[in-house]
Amino acid sequence: MKSIDLRTITLLGGLAVIVALVFIWQGNAYGLRMLVEASCLAIVALGLNIQWGYAGLFNAGVMGFIAIAAFGTMLISYPLNPVFWQSEAPGLLGRMGLIIVIGGAITFLLSRSNRYGVPKKLRTVLTIIAAATTYLMAESALEPAAAIIEQNSGFVGGFGLPVWLGWLVGGLFAAVLAWFIGRITLGLRSDYLAIATLGIAEIVRAFLKNADWLTRGTLTVSPLPSPVPTATEIGFIAARSAYLCVTAAMIVVIFVLLQRGWASPWGRMMRAIRDNELAAEAVGKDVNRRRLEMFVLGNFIVGIGGAALVTFGGIFDPSGFSPINHTFLVLIMVVLGGSGNNLGAIFGALLVYIIWTMSEPAALFLFQHGANLIQQLFDIAPPADLPTRALQMRVFVIGLTIILVLRFAPKGLLPEKVTKYE
Repeated sequence: MKSIDLRTITLLGGLAVIVALVFIWQGNAYGLRMLVEASCLAIVALGLNIQWGYAGLFNAGVMGFIAIAAFGTMLISYPLNPVFWQSEAPGLLGRMGLIIVIGGAITFLLSRSNRYGVPKKLRTVLTIIAAATTYLMAESALEPAAAIIEQNSGFVGGFGLPVWLGWLVGGLFAAVLAWFIGRITLGLRSDYLAIATLGIAEIVRAFLKNADWLTRGTLTVSPLPSPVPTATEIGFIAARSAYLCVTAAMIVVIFVLLQRGWASPWGRMMRAIRDNELAAEAVGKDVNRRRLEMFVLGNFIVGIGGAALVTFGGIFDPSGFSPINHTFLVLIMVVLGGSGNNLGAIFGALLVYIIWTMSEPAALFLFQHGANLIQQLFDIAPPADLPTRALQMRVFVIGLTIILVLRFAPKGLLPEKVTKYE
C-alpha cells in the first residue's frame, strides 16, 4: 500500500480537529447525527467518483438514483400491509405486471427485427406502436387497482424483509435504472449527458411523488425499519453510534474494493479510456460498454449510500429529495476532495457536509453577537428573521468554499496521484 504523504496527514488531522470542535460545541447527539449523514453521503460520493473521476461521466441526476434506491429500500423493508394483500388489488397489479412483461418483450423483439430483414423505418414505427400500446394497456389496468388501494389500504406497503436486503435491492434498483438510462444517454457527452440525467432525475421524483398507491406521495412513509437497535431500545446516543459503525464499515469495504479494482488491469483500462478515448478505441476497447459498466456500478453504490441515508432519517418522503441536497452537494464533495481519488471523495464528503451543517449555527452565532453589538453602539434593533438569514448562509458559504478550492487547488484538496508504469 502506498504511503500517505504529509499533505494528506495534515488535512485528515485538521478534519479530525474540526469534528472534535463540533462535538464540543454542539454536543454528542448533534455530532453523531452529522457524522452518520456525512458517512452515508461519503458512500454516495464514492459512487459518483467512479463516474466522474474514473470515467469522466458528468451525472447531474444523482438525486433520481438516491430516490429510486430509497423507494426500493422502503418497499423491501417496510412491514406488510395486510389490508392490501386481502383485497383484490394484488391480482389487478399482477395483471398489469403481466401486460408490461409481455408488451416489453414484444417491443424488445420488434426493436431488433431489422436483423431479420425488416426495414429500419418500419422497425422504428412498429417499436413505437408496441411501446405505446403497452403503456396504454398497463395504464388502463392500473387505474382500478390504484383506486382500490388508495380507498381501502392507503398504499401497498412493504415486504417486511431485513433492512440490509432493502439496501442491496435499493442499489439494484438504481443500477437497473442506470442501465436503461446509460443505453440511451452514454452516446452523449459533457453538458448533454448532464442535462439528460438531470431531466430523468426529475421524472423519477415526480413519479414517486404522484404514485400515492405505491409510495403514499406527499403523505410520506414512516417510521422506516432500522438495521440497528433504535433509540427506545438502547438509547439515543448508542443508537446513532451503532448506525455510524455500520456506515463506517460499509465505507471501508467499498473503499478497499475500489482501490483494488483501480489498481488492477481493469482500472488501467478505465484510465486509458478516460484520458484518451480515441487511443483506447484504436487498440480495440469497447468504450461505450466500459462507460456503461462504470455508470451502472457507480449508481449501484450511490443507491446503497442513498438508501442508508433515508433509512437513518426514518421517513420516505418523495418531495424531500432536492437537486441541491442530493445532487450538487455530492458533486461539490467529489470536486473539492479530488476527483479520481477515493480517499479524496471521503474527505470531501465529510468536510463539505460539516461546512453545510455548521454554517447555519455559526452564522446565527455571528449574526446575534453582531446585532447585539450594533444595538449597544447605535441603538438599532436587530432584524427579527436572523435564523432565516443564517439558514440562507449555507449556500453562500458552500459556494465561497468551492470557489476558493477551485482557485487555489483546482484538482481538489487531495488530487488523484498519477501512476507511472515503466
